[in-house]
Amino acid sequence: MKLKTGPLTMCLLLCYSSIMAQKIDRPALVSRHNVHVDKIDSLSSLSVGNGKFAFTADATGLQTFPESYRTGIPLGTQSEWGWDTFKDTAGYRISESLRDYQQYGRKVSYVVQIKKPERSKKASDWFRQNVHRLQLGCLGFEIDLKNGKAAGPSDIKNIHQELDLWKGEIKSSFTIENIPVEVLTVCDQTDDIVSVRVKSALISQGRLRIRLRFPYPTGEWADVGDNFASAGKHRSAIVKAQANEALISHQLDSAAYFAALNWTGKALLSSKEKHSFVLRPDKSMGGIDLSVWFTPQKPAKAIPLFAATESNSILAWKSFWQSGGAVDLAGSSDPRAKELERRIVLSQYLTRIQCAGSTPPQETGLTYNSWFGKPHLEMTWWHMLHFGMWGRPELLEKSADWYFKVASGAKKLAERQGFEGLRWQKMTDNNGNESPSSVGALLIWQQPHIITFAEMDYRAHPNRQTLEKYKDVVFGTAEFMASFAHYDQAKDRYVLGPGLIPAQERFKAEETFNPTYELAYWNWALKTAQAWRERLELPREKKWDDILAKLSPLPLQDGVYLAAESAKDSYTNPEYKTDHPSVLGAYGMLPETSLLDKQVMRKTFDLVWKSWSWDKTWGWDFPMTAMTAARLGLPDKAIDALMMNVKTNTYLDNGHNYQDERLRLYLPGNGGLLTAVAMMCAGWDGAADQNPGFPKDGTWKVKWEGLKRMP
Repeated sequence: MKLKTGPLTMCLLLCYSSIMAQKIDRPALVSRHNVHVDKIDSLSSLSVGNGKFAFTADATGLQTFPESYRTGIPLGTQSEWGWDTFKDTAGYRISESLRDYQQYGRKVSYVVQIKKPERSKKASDWFRQNVHRLQLGCLGFEIDLKNGKAAGPSDIKNIHQELDLWKGEIKSSFTIENIPVEVLTVCDQTDDIVSVRVKSALISQGRLRIRLRFPYPTGEWADVGDNFASAGKHRSAIVKAQANEALISHQLDSAAYFAALNWTGKALLSSKEKHSFVLRPDKSMGGIDLSVWFTPQKPAKAIPLFAATESNSILAWKSFWQSGGAVDLAGSSDPRAKELERRIVLSQYLTRIQCAGSTPPQETGLTYNSWFGKPHLEMTWWHMLHFGMWGRPELLEKSADWYFKVASGAKKLAERQGFEGLRWQKMTDNNGNESPSSVGALLIWQQPHIITFAEMDYRAHPNRQTLEKYKDVVFGTAEFMASFAHYDQAKDRYVLGPGLIPAQERFKAEETFNPTYELAYWNWALKTAQAWRERLELPREKKWDDILAKLSPLPLQDGVYLAAESAKDSYTNPEYKTDHPSVLGAYGMLPETSLLDKQVMRKTFDLVWKSWSWDKTWGWDFPMTAMTAARLGLPDKAIDALMMNVKTNTYLDNGHNYQDERLRLYLPGNGGLLTAVAMMCAGWDGAADQNPGFPKDGTWKVKWEGLKRMP
């Protein structure tokens, strides 16, 4: 049949051709940012994972030299289920960590760090430390030199290592005394399995073995997985060993789990010393494939071999990269474009393997502990929101579903403090239990996050089922927020505080009230909760409307917004120009609300930009600032913020956002970058321009697909 090519048809064909011409070559985009390592570098370790389990390797492709990486990106093996509690011989109670604060004319108790008396101090320290996330095991090589000594880091030569992002696998090669070793490392995308393929003539010489060691938790703020000095405090044993598979048990104070092994060819597994097991391939073999499955129960199915794990990984990663969003900056003349694109691609990889489980991640993901391995719920905005904006709502939903699990604890917390609804915890654990924190317990900006996630999921699935799914947590959250807002009869207004610490953690809880960002967030969240009631054909809540009508205005002085109404010296006290410039979040993380004057925010932005101590900030402060700049019509500043040359805005060769010697990786920075970039490309509700966050001077060529607008 001959196609008639009238004017309308030709126009449609041209439009279609234009769209097709702009389609991003995703394999090329992703693969040009594969990570390459050519030396032992403690900050260049590489990870594989599936979102709920991750394995981090050194330059050998395994975890051969954990001590050499302990102050860099440690060689961790962590899961979302692996938690332990030390034995409590003193009978501590969480109530011993309670401290009363005067709030709204009554006493309100908070779980904080107690300094005196000694018993209470020990109790609060105990509950901060327990539960703690486990390092499940250390899987590495034992390699002998010709002289019989163990090979050390300096003996590893000719290192060539590549993280293949499209396949989700690490290819490693190196030599020992000029003898090549080739290693391929992959992670199963369903179960917590790391699989490795090793080829080397060292095997036929009896000089290469694979060792699995079980560390004991340190109980410290950070646990990097190399404590092998507490052998008497835990137990491990070979439960069974057959021709090509074995099962090892590991028992700690409150945790017990297994490592199930499966390998190809002839090899012998033996116990070398306490908690150390060695797999010795037969000298007749030129290589060996090994899978190790870390699991809280004995496996109910066969352990997949390397080939099956590799196939699983390749298929899952191809599906990930071909779904959702992509951003291509090729052709840009701005010299920062290549680096920004690298950060975008690697941040997608890292958040996919570290933050896409069924429990909110800790800030250092599944690599090593920070704050004893515990999630912080104010950080979920940075960890999770980008999944929805990058067209991957199923990954957002996974962690959002955890809120249902812990809602009963949030209700009890609100009831204990005399509030209504659901008060979400801040520093918590996998089961939603509170942890003592003198700052965290008083934060409130984590409260509306679940409403944000529910709204984002509703945009992806605008149906009755989504409304029914989230309605209880949305309304319960709004009930607490309405209960927390206190009516000031003298001024006929609702106030937040005193008795809170804002997102900028520089202010005393007893003195602080009406922080700018939190007021704006309260306004947006209560309006959104009312919209949910209307979508469900329910009557509006009168109290919520009353609060919306009388909520305190954003605090203003000398033509700019203050950090809080109580902080009149927001810009004169040097201490108050450090930490998060969260005042910008009121129009960056949030859309324009009825409380906001954009001209005032523009003046506020200019003042913060010029006067802030940017060297005393955190990784997510830069994308937050970029989002505010974009909304204000300052795309040049948005790029400048994302690429600011400050230590806490450093992105290592492996893509991790480096903060300092304590936090060598910081995933809220990666998640924040993705959120900001999606917003700068796809825009936000009401944005008219394409790519509103990028300069229009011709130096940026921005192609994107699959991204979603921000509210």
